[in-house]
Amino acid sequence: MTKKNSSIFHFAIIFILILEIRTQLSDESEFLIDRSKTGLTYVPRDLSLETTILDISHNYISELQMPDTLSLSKLKILIISHNRIQYLDLSVFQFNHKLEYLDLSHNNLETISCHPTLNLKHLDLSFNAFGALPICQEFGNMSQLEFLGLSATQLQKSSVQLIAHLHIGKVLLVLGDTYGEREDAESLQDLNTQSLHIVFPTGKEFHFILDVSVSTTVSLELSNVKCVLDDNGCSYFENVLSKLQKNSRLSNLTLNNIEITWNSFLTILQLVWRTNIEYFSISNVKLQGYLGFTDFDYSDTSLKALSIHKVVHDVFSLPQGSIYKILSNMNIQHLTVSAAHMVHMVCPSQASPFLYLNFSSNLLTDMVFKNCTNLANLKTLILQKNQLKELANVVHMTQEMKSLQQLDVSQNSLIYDESEGNCSWAGSIVVLNLSSNILTDSVFRCLPPRIKVLDLHNNRIRSIPKDVTGLGTLQELNLASNSLAHLPGCGIFSGLSILIIDYNSISNPSADFFQSCQKIRSLKAGNNPFQCSCELREFIQSVGQVSSEVAEDWPDSYKCDYPESYKGALLKDFHVSELSCNTALLIVTIVVPGLVLAVTVTVLCIYLDLPWYLRMVCLWTQTRRRARNVPLEELQRTLQFHAFISYSGHDSAWVKNELIPNLEKENIRICLHERNFVAGKSIVENIINCIEKSYKSIFILSPNFVQSEWCHYELYFAHHNLFHEGSNNLILILLDPIPQYSIPNSYHKLRALMAQRTYLEWPKEKSKRGLFWANLRASINIKLMGKAAEISYTEI
Repeated sequence: MTKKNSSIFHFAIIFILILEIRTQLSDESEFLIDRSKTGLTYVPRDLSLETTILDISHNYISELQMPDTLSLSKLKILIISHNRIQYLDLSVFQFNHKLEYLDLSHNNLETISCHPTLNLKHLDLSFNAFGALPICQEFGNMSQLEFLGLSATQLQKSSVQLIAHLHIGKVLLVLGDTYGEREDAESLQDLNTQSLHIVFPTGKEFHFILDVSVSTTVSLELSNVKCVLDDNGCSYFENVLSKLQKNSRLSNLTLNNIEITWNSFLTILQLVWRTNIEYFSISNVKLQGYLGFTDFDYSDTSLKALSIHKVVHDVFSLPQGSIYKILSNMNIQHLTVSAAHMVHMVCPSQASPFLYLNFSSNLLTDMVFKNCTNLANLKTLILQKNQLKELANVVHMTQEMKSLQQLDVSQNSLIYDESEGNCSWAGSIVVLNLSSNILTDSVFRCLPPRIKVLDLHNNRIRSIPKDVTGLGTLQELNLASNSLAHLPGCGIFSGLSILIIDYNSISNPSADFFQSCQKIRSLKAGNNPFQCSCELREFIQSVGQVSSEVAEDWPDSYKCDYPESYKGALLKDFHVSELSCNTALLIVTIVVPGLVLAVTVTVLCIYLDLPWYLRMVCLWTQTRRRARNVPLEELQRTLQFHAFISYSGHDSAWVKNELIPNLEKENIRICLHERNFVAGKSIVENIINCIEKSYKSIFILSPNFVQSEWCHYELYFAHHNLFHEGSNNLILILLDPIPQYSIPNSYHKLRALMAQRTYLEWPKEKSKRGLFWANLRASINIKLMGKAAEISYTEI
């Protein structure tokens, strides 16, 4: 056995046993420590006391002492293979009462000292440097032993007798390079095991007489058989095999790593044919020489299955037709010939009992089994990894296979041309593997009528034609690793329950999939270039709601590919608001408030003259800002005028002839725009300054007043000053009646003032004017603290 095969074998044994022990650890917690391949030269001392499984294989450890394992009272599995240990005293494990699995294979062990307390289930001492069999008398106490690995260059029957009473599940015996010098042919006859694997010395001619027909053995494996230099062929090995007829219980025989001639190969096959063996497997075969053996006796066999795997030969003039004929006419149920460089296989010459044929990893072409009518019983045919080209030829090949149920033609170079029109499959096919070919969308128009399981992964399929019919029986479909852009529905696959469609080009899968595919119980659609956008929201919600048994690879295999900001993010973490995805809702959200704002602004502009008031606020703000820059002393001056008069130019005659003379004769200081506005300042700034320097502001109301824009300014600023200063500084004089309808909408302040404040009416009767002047003078009569400053006259 090669090192590679040996490693695989041991790994499998370790893995199986670990699984078995883990199932038994129901009440105790497991603690695995893996320090393999870490360059250790001694057993680590920092191991947890809870350790149950310890792997320190593939290191440079040369000795094992009691302190190394003393504290590991819970240790169950110890793997210390592939190290440099030369001597071992098994008493180092006397305090590891729970130890069940001990692997010391592939070391340099020459001797061991035993201890009676061990009761292992698995002990592997194979591939070491032992001379005699390393079997102690204490091994006989290992009543639970299920696997025993041994190595030796000499076999003694007496050593085997020490464990003859044990029922060991499997024994592995590795024979050293010097084995055979003093050989005892009967040394293994007392061995009690169901499965025996003997590894003969590598590269050495098989001149051994060891009797391997152990009576209790059901399964026998022999590795490293070489007999190409023997003039008598494989006579020694043939004698060994001939003795297998004594063991009526033996049903499985495996030959591994054999190097023989063609004639010896067929002779061995004929020998096994006449035994009680039911399952015969040959792997890693190297054949030499020429074939002289052409007749094969198919009678009197118990064989049910023959498997030949990995065959190489150095003879190219070999009459392969003879080999194909011998193989094809075997009256067994199962035949496997794989990785044998076989270029053809002929049809059996008569009705064949074959139920299973596996010719994978060969060089078979479309001519295989062409027009073959003698495989009517065949149920499974595997032609994986050959050189098949035309799907139509494969279809034609199956037409006479009336019982064929499973066909595997994956990993070929199959194409399908619809124009050929030949698509009459065997009607019995229910499982078809067409994966890893170069098939396109057209393959859906050429499928078996009762197909249930279809594997089309790793082809060149871009879409599933909508006009395809007759696939209602399909239950499982694998379309992974193609170029599909859309997640297919189940319209044409009404019975579909399993769909595998990962590694395609699906960016926006439809959320309607789960409504269309009511029978789906397993979906794998991950590892696609999902475009994380609004269109994906419903699919994410749908797949997130199904059980983990249905969406097997959710959520880890579902990731955003676009846009860049979300690339690599899991679909389950992709969130986008309803507003950004619903165009109608977004329009309503933006347009409605905009319309409301527009209507509001329109109403304010039409009915309340909003632009005018905004302009006034701006002017007032600018004036107040300039006032902040005036020195504090100037801002603190006292009032300079008793009253500021605001009136329309059309009412100036009454103001100059009646109002001013009657007030100024009582030493009341009046501020008029004609004489008191300061040149160089704006009109608005002059109005504000006059109002602020006057105790009262008198407004002469008349129909002319409401038509004057400047009067409106003055009223606005005076009213604003009322609230700003907190004083009652407005006096309204109604010179002429003003109808409410004649007041513009923009004069709503004037409307409010006339409705809320008391105003003086100019009496038409002269007898009442004395009281009018008295009331007016009384309302503005105040002693001014400072002397009025002269203000230059400014024409308005």
